[in-house]
Amino acid sequence: MSAVVTGLVAREVLDCRGLPTVQVDLALEDGTVATADVPSGRSTGSREATELRDGGDRFGGFGVRGAVANVNGEIREHLVGGSLPRQDELDAALVELDGTERKSRLGANAILGVSLAAARARAQSAGLPLYRHLSPKGHLLPVPLVNLLNGGRHASNDLDFQEFIVIPVGAGSLLEAMQISTEVNLALAEILLDRYGKSALNTGDEGGYAPAISSPHEALGLLHEAVEAAGHSGRFRYGLDCAATHLYDRDTHSYEVAGERRDTDAMTELYLELIRDFDVVTIEDPLDEDDFDGFAALTEASGIQIVGDDLFVTDPRRLADGIDRGAANSLLWKVNQIGTLSEALDAAELARDNGYSVVVSERSGETEDPIIADLAVALDAGQIKTGAPVRGERTAKYNRLIRIEEELGDTGAYPGDVFEVVVA
Repeated sequence: MSAVVTGLVAREVLDCRGLPTVQVDLALEDGTVATADVPSGRSTGSREATELRDGGDRFGGFGVRGAVANVNGEIREHLVGGSLPRQDELDAALVELDGTERKSRLGANAILGVSLAAARARAQSAGLPLYRHLSPKGHLLPVPLVNLLNGGRHASNDLDFQEFIVIPVGAGSLLEAMQISTEVNLALAEILLDRYGKSALNTGDEGGYAPAISSPHEALGLLHEAVEAAGHSGRFRYGLDCAATHLYDRDTHSYEVAGERRDTDAMTELYLELIRDFDVVTIEDPLDEDDFDGFAALTEASGIQIVGDDLFVTDPRRLADGIDRGAANSLLWKVNQIGTLSEALDAAELARDNGYSVVVSERSGETEDPIIADLAVALDAGQIKTGAPVRGERTAKYNRLIRIEEELGDTGAYPGDVFEVVVA
C-alpha cells in the first residue's frame, strides 16, 4: 500500500492517573484517520527510552507540550506530503531523525505515538483489524495475568512486591477467563473487607486492592483463599511482579522485603519457597535490573518462567545479552520502553527465536487505547498483563480481546496452562 500522509496532529490527553500523555492522529489521502495513545510507566527501568516531560509547575512537571510540539513540528514536516513508509522504514527514519541513543531529543513518547498511529492507519486503510494487518496467522488469545493485589510503587501500602497475580489457566476461552477472574476478585473483596476493614478495598494504580499488609506469603495466601471461595480451585496458578530494582540497596547489595534485609541468595530462597508453597509459576523482575548473573542462577534453580522487564526494557540489545548469559527465560514486552513498534517487534522475534516466552504488558499509566490487545494476538504471545478486571483503562484491553475472540471464531484458540511447558 502506498498512501500519502495528509495530516499529523498530536495533543495532550490524560492517562488513568490524571497525568498528561501524548495522543497522535495520522491522516491519509484516502480519508483514513488513525489515533494512538502513548502509555506511561511509574516503576521504570533506568535504560528505557526517554519519555519527554516538560518540568516546571504545570501539571506538576508532567506536561508533554514539548513532545507534542515535536510531533506537530519536526516530525510532521518530515512525514506530511509524502507516502507513508513501511513500518520498519518509518520507525528507522524516526530514530534517525531523533539522533540520540534513547530518543531523548524528540522524546520516545512523541516517536511512539507516531509509530503506533501509522500502524493503525495502514490497517484501517486496508480494511483490516490491526492484529490481522500485522500477522495474517495470529490466532492465540492470550492468557491474562490478572493483578488483584497491588504493592510497591503502584500502591500506598507496605507490600514491597508490586503485583500479586492470578492466572486463569483452567478457563476454556478468553471470556471465561475474565468471568472466573472477576468472580475471584469479588470473593477477594469480601475476604479483605471482613478481615481488614473497608480501607483494604482501596486500589492501586492497576486496579488491584491495596490492603495494609506487608508479607508476600499473606498476599498469596489471600489469593488462594479467594480462588477457593469463588469455587475455582485448581483452575488458577499464581504470579509475582517484584520490581526488585526498587527494593535494592546498591551500597549494601541487599533487598528489603517485609522489613527484612536479604542478599541475593536469601531472595532466591524466598522465591523458591513461594514457588513451592503457593504454585507460583511466573516471577517478573525478581532481582536488580543489572544482575544478569543472579537472574541466570534463579532461572536455572526455579524451573519456572522468570520474566525480564527492567532487565531487558524491550531492547533487542539488552535481550541478546541476557540470552547469551542465560538470564531469565521470558521477555516482558512494552512498546513504550523502546519507543517504536518495529524495535519492539524485533525484540519479540529475538525472544521467540531463542525459546523465551513473550508477555505483552500495559503500563501503570494507561489510557483507554486497547492497542496492546491487538498486538498480543498479532504476536501469538499467549500471555498478557493489563491489570485488574476493573476500571476503563484496564477493561478496554480485556473487552477488545473479547471482541477479537468473537471475530476469530473457530480459528482462535485460548492456550490454557502455558506454564506446563515452562516448568516441565
